Amino acid sequence: MKLTLVRHTSLQIAEGICYGQSDVDVSINFATELSQVRQKLMHEKIDAVYASPLQRCSKLAHALGFDGILHDERLKELHFGDWEMQSWNDIPRELFDVWAQNYAEMAPPNGETFAALQQRGVQFLEEVSARHAGQHVLVVTHGGMIRALIAHTINMQLKGLFRFHVDYASLTRLDFSSSIPNIEFVNR
Repeated sequence: MKLTLVRHTSLQIAEGICYGQSDVDVSINFATELSQVRQKLMHEKIDAVYASPLQRCSKLAHALGFDGILHDERLKELHFGDWEMQSWNDIPRELFDVWAQNYAEMAPPNGETFAALQQRGVQFLEEVSARHAGQHVLVVTHGGMIRALIAHTINMQLKGLFRFHVDYASLTRLDFSSSIPNIEFVNR
């Protein structure tokens, strides 16, 4: 199975806001970014499409014109709990610093850990791999989920997740068609 992960387009939210699972809408640049994603996918044969149910992903998946889009709760971004919709600058620095040192195993207050996010992503991946063996699956999701699936694919510790950036409206392709999964590309 080939898995093409599409990060949602840019958002209608002020810079520096922690939004996680908050259902933030797409920005005024949606039409332009949609056109860019369409161009990138123009020659791809897609067998199945999944999306996070949050509107920033669902809108993109539907606007791409695919039929039979399946929404899956497990594809949501990290739940930042009490930090959702707060300015990163308003989160007490001592709390943020402790979390930042161990975000894999420590959750923001009333939120979830990156390990939990990755676990739900891997569960999704295993089910989709079994259901779509030998096919090309498109997934419209979030930066955190894309990072977590990349880390899983290459057996990377979650601590290194933020050493690479996942751009808005970018494509990342993971290939599970051989015994050793690989990353074909990131941020195309």
